[in-house]
Order: sequence, then structure tokens, then C-alpha cells
Amino acid sequence: MKYFEVNYLFKGQKTKTIVKSPNRSDAIAIAKVKIPGVILNVKETSAPLEDQLSELKSQLLGALFRKKIKMPNLIAAIRQLSVMTNAGISIHDSVKEVANATVDKTLKEIFKSVNDDLNSGLSLTQSLMSYRDEVGDVTIALVELGESTGNMAESLEKLAEILDEIEENRQKFKKAMRYPLTVVVAIAIAFSILMIYVVPKFKDIFTQFKAELPLPTRILLLMENLINNYGLYLLAAIAAIIILFQYMLNNNEEFKKQYDQYILKLYLIGDIIFYATLSRFCLVFTELIRAGIPIADALDTALLTLDNTHLKKKLSAVKISVQRGISLTESFRDTELFEGMLIQMIQAGEQSGTLDKMLEKVTLYYKSRFSQIIDNIASYIEPILLGFIAAMVLLMALGIFMPMWDMAKAVKT
Repeated sequence: MKYFEVNYLFKGQKTKTIVKSPNRSDAIAIAKVKIPGVILNVKETSAPLEDQLSELKSQLLGALFRKKIKMPNLIAAIRQLSVMTNAGISIHDSVKEVANATVDKTLKEIFKSVNDDLNSGLSLTQSLMSYRDEVGDVTIALVELGESTGNMAESLEKLAEILDEIEENRQKFKKAMRYPLTVVVAIAIAFSILMIYVVPKFKDIFTQFKAELPLPTRILLLMENLINNYGLYLLAAIAAIIILFQYMLNNNEEFKKQYDQYILKLYLIGDIIFYATLSRFCLVFTELIRAGIPIADALDTALLTLDNTHLKKKLSAVKISVQRGISLTESFRDTELFEGMLIQMIQAGEQSGTLDKMLEKVTLYYKSRFSQIIDNIASYIEPILLGFIAAMVLLMALGIFMPMWDMAKAVKT
């Protein structure tokens, strides 16, 4: 959210106030509804010092204690909104009813706030924009679609299906990662116990051995010294690094750009993010095209669903190219994100007037690739896991037994 200074005349006096909004146009709309008098100008400004300190505090604490909406509760609320609006009930009354019905405390607070904003004359999209982090960009995009097409019930129904699919993929990912994480945690616990109780006993023997210790033993003793003497400091440092990393990710644009570009190159993680992001983008873009939204506007809305700044920058170039008169096919080809087969499908759809159907097939392709990775994630991780286990066991074995072998040779001689 950005801060805008609003200068206005009220009872013959010039007054100013601060309005929070994602962009200047929304700030003007909010000012017209909430501020009495004649608005003179609206300009972006820096946040007040009090708000900056409050934001810093909330972000630092939020990394550890942030309240999150449970996805099943959000899906249930969206489905209820869809059913009620489809029955002819106004969106205002529907939101009010959902706020009373939901059991999720965070969700209840959000819908009550949205209800107040609707009473003030704001649109549903503008009201939800303040809770973008909680409800997600996909929700904002589909609600905006419903308001632009006038078919809110259908958009909310589609939104519930998309969120349901995202939650299903998330649960599949958690299930697939359960075995590798269990193994890693078990190894970490076993290794810590060895470091705390076993290695110190050998350390006393090794200190009596005057010869130079082998490298694996020196590494083992260094790790033992760090864990036993500085364990709490290490945990505190790790926690501080995580909080600082999260803060930099949320507040430093250059850091986030570098991170988003780097993470796409990581083994397995990069593919998961790539296919999940493009699948979500194509899904929303397809629905917007099917609803009759112009391509440039559809791209603009679909870009809201992208979290990765590197992919967002490349796909933003598509909108610029389309506005310059370049075909959608050529614009997508220039991003180098789409395979040749998919480009041919988009070209066929563009030439035959069935772009939405071809885009749907592109979406299904990315969805199947993403599902394939998630379903086989254990087999992808297994070699790394085995290598990690082998390295730990080898370090422990060589670190303990190599000095003993040297001692045995010295006794024989």
C-alpha cells in the first residue's frame, strides 16, 4: 500500500490528510467518498514516521506471529458468496451474511471491514485490496473480473474452484514432502545427540593424542564445539537471519528481484515455482478472455496473480507488445517462457478465433507438468537425501575412527 497526501477545501479552509491506497486512482476514489469538501490535488508521499515504525514492527513480528486465513474457510466463504449472489442477493448483504457466518476470526474481521468499506461507497475490489496478502492476488483478480463483467456469481464460483485446486496442490506437496522431512529431522536429531553426548567422550581421548588429527576429526570437533558452547547463539542467529530475510524480501525491491531470479534456477524448486506461476497466470488470463475482456486489460489483471518479479517483468512485456500492435503469439514467443508447441497452439487459436480454448489447453499443459513434479517429488529428492545421509555418516565414521586407526598403528610400532 502507498501513501497519498490529499489537499482539499472544507468550510473555506485548506486542509490535508493522508490516504492509504495501492495506486493514485484508487486514492482519488477513496478521497471522494470519505473526505468532505472540494479535493484540490492528490500526490504520493512518504509514510508518516509513526506509520513507518508501526509497519516495521508489524513486519518483524508478522514473520513469526502473522495470522493466516485457513484456505478451506476462505473457499467456503467464497462459495457462500457465489450462491447468495447467484440467488439475486446484493453483494453488500452477501458480505454481511458471510461475516456473521464464518468461524475464522481473521476472515470475520476482514469481511466486517469490507462491509464497512462497501457502506462507504467503495467497490468490493477496492475493499479487498487492503487485505491482498491475506486473500491472495487470484481473489483480487477474479473479483475485479466479476465487477467488470457484471457476473459476480460466476466469477466467485470460478474463484472457489481455482482456490480449491491450489489448496489441493498444496496438500499434495505437503504429503509428498512428509517422508523427506521426517528423514531429515530424524538425522538432525540423531546427529545432535551424537554431538552432545558421544563426541565429547572421544574428544577427551583425542586431546591426549599428541599427533595432528585428520581433517574429518577436526571438522567433527569444530562442530561439537559450536553446538555445545554456542548452540543457543546459533539458534538465535538463524532466527534473526530468517526474520531479516523475510523483511528484505517484503521491503527491498532489488533484493526481491535478485531472489526471484535466482530461485528459478534452483533444482526442482525453480520448476515448481515456474509451472505453478504460469499455470495460475494462464488460468486467470483464459477466464478473462472468455469473458470478453480486451487482451491488454486481461493481461493487466492476470499479472496481479504473479508473485515472482522476474516472471512478472517478462510477461509485462507482452502487454506492452500487444498495445504496440504486435500479435499475442509473437509477444509470448519473445518472452522465451513458452515452448514451441504452446506457441503454435496460441497462434492457431488467435488465427481461428478460438483463443480461449487454446489458452485453456496451454493451462492444462502447465497444470499437468506441475502435478507431475508434485506427484514424483519424493523420487526427485531421494538422491539428494541419500547423498546427505551418506555424507553425515561418512563424516561421523571417519572423524571418530581415523584417529583410532592412527593410535593402533602407533601402538604396533
